[in-house]
Amino acid sequence: MNATTDIAAVLDRAADGGRITPEEALDLYRSAPLHALGAAADKVRRKRYAGTEHIATYIIERNINYTNVCVTACKFCAFYAAPKDTEKGWSRSLEDILRRCAETVELGGTQIMFQGGHHPDYGVEFYEEHFAAIKREFPQLVIHSLGASEVEHMARISGVTAEEAIRRIHAAGLDSFAGAGAELLPERPRKAIAPLKESGERWLEIMETAHRLGVESTSTMLMGTGETNAERIEHLRMIRDVQDRTGGFRAFIPYTYQPENNHLKGQTQATLFEYLRMIAIARLFLDNVAHIQGSWLTTGKEVGQLSLHYGADDLGSVMLEENVVSSAGAKHRSNRMELIHLIRTAGRVPAQRATTYEHLVVHDDPANDPVDDHVVSHLSSTAIEGGTAHPELKILSSN
Repeated sequence: MNATTDIAAVLDRAADGGRITPEEALDLYRSAPLHALGAAADKVRRKRYAGTEHIATYIIERNINYTNVCVTACKFCAFYAAPKDTEKGWSRSLEDILRRCAETVELGGTQIMFQGGHHPDYGVEFYEEHFAAIKREFPQLVIHSLGASEVEHMARISGVTAEEAIRRIHAAGLDSFAGAGAELLPERPRKAIAPLKESGERWLEIMETAHRLGVESTSTMLMGTGETNAERIEHLRMIRDVQDRTGGFRAFIPYTYQPENNHLKGQTQATLFEYLRMIAIARLFLDNVAHIQGSWLTTGKEVGQLSLHYGADDLGSVMLEENVVSSAGAKHRSNRMELIHLIRTAGRVPAQRATTYEHLVVHDDPANDPVDDHVVSHLSSTAIEGGTAHPELKILSSN
């Protein structure tokens, strides 16, 4: 701990809405008592959402992975296939993608996360075609998809600037960017785990361009791949600096590295206490980012519940399909009724939200809760069928 830092005084200042420095944030992350840290973060949350502080939100979405073929070969990823691996590599047809969109609408989903590998043949035109088709068939679905890494890749394939790529896919139907590809933004850990991706500075530059063009995004952090505590705080600083200029990040979403079936082989991981501390520090440090999302998918439902007491105001999604982190061993799944129960037993009123965080349905009376248990998060639709991740687990049909 920095001898000059008065932990209690910094916590009090942060809890009252004062801005803390990266150095202070690092000291709090390392040394603040866990419960005091959570209490300070929860105070910030309650003040920010005064009047609705009793509510915690969730969303129903589908993550459609359009291809696993990827040229970046990130070391933490168990999902990708090399371009020349014709046995493992696959791409979904547009017909298949539209069928999955139809299922999403039928199950009450409001958002599509369209994500996949950096396919060597997929330029801007590919995304224009697919987004336009989705919007034409399902205008009610929000396309909250991709990230700066995909923009960099598609722009290079098509020989255009990142700005032009953003303009074109936005015009075709993209509503907002997910925080895909952020991983760790500081140079050392990023080069260690994703040496073929753009730099963290370039990732932020593309997101800043998107914000300037009116395309908002979320921001993420992948914890537990060998980064230091200081590098985690530096990741937050880089996001906060851009947010000061653009205001375009709607939320911050940290999640933990999953150790199976990838090159890192679980040699480094983040503990659940480190994760909760990060949720709290993010709420205290990112004073210019509205929402902090807890992740039950990678940390488990109990920790997801706890995150609601450490500064998180959102518990993520009933994810109707997910293939990437489940390929690396994420085993947790849920359904809408259970997610509502988790939020309610954490002492909060559940509310289904839109992509832009408006409340669509507030479940203030348990007697009126939905009873359709078909709205289930799918662990994976590709990793299991291939038998490489958890062949003992069975997929529930979404038909």
